[in-house]
Amino acid sequence: MAKICLHLLLLLLLPHLHLLSLVKADVAAIFIFGDSTMDVGTNTYLNGSVVRADRPFNGIDFPFSEPTGRFSNGYNTADLLVRLLSENYKRSPPPFLSLLRHNSTFKRKLLLGANFASGGSGILNTTGKVFVEVVSLGDQIQQFSTAVANITELLGQDKAAALISSNSLYIISVGSNDIFEYQRNASNVSNEAFLSTLHDEYLSHLKNLYNLGARKFGIISAPAIGCCPYERYLNQLYNNGSGGCYDEMNDLAQSFYNLTEIILQEFSSQCSGVVYSLGNAYQATMDAINNPLPFGLKDVQTPCCTSGTFTDLGLCTQSDNLCRNREDYLFWDWYHPTQHASQLAALTLYGAAPPFVTPVNFSQLVL
Repeated sequence: MAKICLHLLLLLLLPHLHLLSLVKADVAAIFIFGDSTMDVGTNTYLNGSVVRADRPFNGIDFPFSEPTGRFSNGYNTADLLVRLLSENYKRSPPPFLSLLRHNSTFKRKLLLGANFASGGSGILNTTGKVFVEVVSLGDQIQQFSTAVANITELLGQDKAAALISSNSLYIISVGSNDIFEYQRNASNVSNEAFLSTLHDEYLSHLKNLYNLGARKFGIISAPAIGCCPYERYLNQLYNNGSGGCYDEMNDLAQSFYNLTEIILQEFSSQCSGVVYSLGNAYQATMDAINNPLPFGLKDVQTPCCTSGTFTDLGLCTQSDNLCRNREDYLFWDWYHPTQHASQLAALTLYGAAPPFVTPVNFSQLVL
């Protein structure tokens, strides 16, 4: 049944797919950065973090129904994307912080990559502090510098440089939490000034990665966050809305995509050897919301796991009500996609054409 469903899913996605590679690329290592859409358990290793997904019903559709720290009913986009990109992976590389706990295998396991993503984190170092402890993008890159030093110690300078620069992919999905926090703080800073700050910080982070050897980047923009259940709830509560999408937040998400395009153009022009693919998560999400049936979705507004009202940071807990047909839902909790929605995202990033991914898709990026 699962194989039949996947084949049907591929047929439904054919209008969006372009030059889908039938042969998986030979990617030696994949390093993943970002927020909860990519986090595969980092925050479970942070004693102070209140943004965690290591409790049921999270992971109910993961093997053995294990709550692994993924903000999902099963696998997330990081898992499903790397599985498409290389036969070396059945799921995302493990969290960097988990690798640190195994000294005897730490360096060798880094040769396949690591996942640094942390739920609640953002481009700005201040983003996520309300959750007590997260690993900001800047700190994730500092952790990566530790990884580089250990890989170099294991392989030697030349082989390490070849692995890190030529044979590795760097996936980044970040920005949503910065926008959420900008909204939460009700800042007097204008949208333009806020986006300008993001521009400077994001470009600086990318250059730091470049200086550590990164050359091949798969970047994922912010989705249509104004349509997540939490923002629909706020729109109804504060704007006398009917539970529709929060337009101002969607406008910011769309502006952030445009900003990311500019950042990557500047980055690639200033730093020789950089190649990239930019996934338009905003457009992909809006397509699924506006026309859900071709994507196998029936509910694109409400969380699958919820008590019915916004509680406990909007994350899934065992005291919540759990939907029966999870593949019908776009949203797992008040913020995050279901495994089914993550599969749609992974397939789009891997094989779609503009406007969903540009200038090349992820499969073309790693050839």
